[in-house]
Amino acid sequence: MNKVILTGSSGFIGQHLHESLLKNSSGVYSLSKEELSGTNKSISESDFFDTNTHENADTVIHLVGAAHSHYSDSEAHFINFELTKKVIKRAVSLNIKRFIFLSSANIYKESKNFIQVDSEVEANSLPNTMKSKLLAEQYIQHVAKNNDIEVVIIRSPLVYGENVKANFASLMRLVGKGLPLPFRLFNKNKRSLVSVYNLVDLIKECIDHPNAANQVFLASDDHDLSTAEMVALMAKVQGKPNLAIPVPVWCFKLAGKLLGKQAVIDRLTGSLQLDITHTKNTLNWSPPYSVEHGFNLAAKK
Repeated sequence: MNKVILTGSSGFIGQHLHESLLKNSSGVYSLSKEELSGTNKSISESDFFDTNTHENADTVIHLVGAAHSHYSDSEAHFINFELTKKVIKRAVSLNIKRFIFLSSANIYKESKNFIQVDSEVEANSLPNTMKSKLLAEQYIQHVAKNNDIEVVIIRSPLVYGENVKANFASLMRLVGKGLPLPFRLFNKNKRSLVSVYNLVDLIKECIDHPNAANQVFLASDDHDLSTAEMVALMAKVQGKPNLAIPVPVWCFKLAGKLLGKQAVIDRLTGSLQLDITHTKNTLNWSPPYSVEHGFNLAAKK
């Protein structure tokens, strides 16, 4: 396997990917988000990747990103767009052969139908964190057209697994208390998820697969779940009863509007299904791990 420069190595996905790459005896040079960005927004691309240390690397995997609402608009723009610009410029200057960028499936509008890789993206309706992700994608593709570097963009939905944090971990803990939860009627939606184990496997496949060059891929477990199904599986892997109770969805939507939490309710009740046919056919790849495998590991204390 090629020698890899990995950015975002201290993050949730980065830690899993770094460990997996080391098991494959791949040369891995790691940079955390803090090392890459720090507090100095005037950092130049020449400060990335010491030439003597990294000159024999073949691939950059760029995981550093800001996807959560706790980032200000300016922070998200700097991390998602400005840093990405500088990192790929440096990669070009070091004659890196391939640049893999982890983007987000949240650039698509939620839908009840399968989203395909070429589905329309409504840039004007995106929150600023996702606008900056889309800008980064467009810049990466521009660089690839004008330089001798192959790029791979992976658009990922929610990622879960051991040591996951944020909303998935909060819901897992809530279900683990064994209390009745009002999600039984949240059974009409379908959402794509991807375990960190399947995502890591896909990223590794893209490192040296010839067909991955200059492609955009969607990632998922290829097994979509409604919110009710997700809660039931969380209960199962934790050995807890699924005490879901039937509260009408409209009650939640009304409460969301009144409390200013409409975006949270929309994620619980909405659908975001990704069609990964293009990914599977192009790479001759399928997710190797089941959804239950990922939920079991995500439930580990």
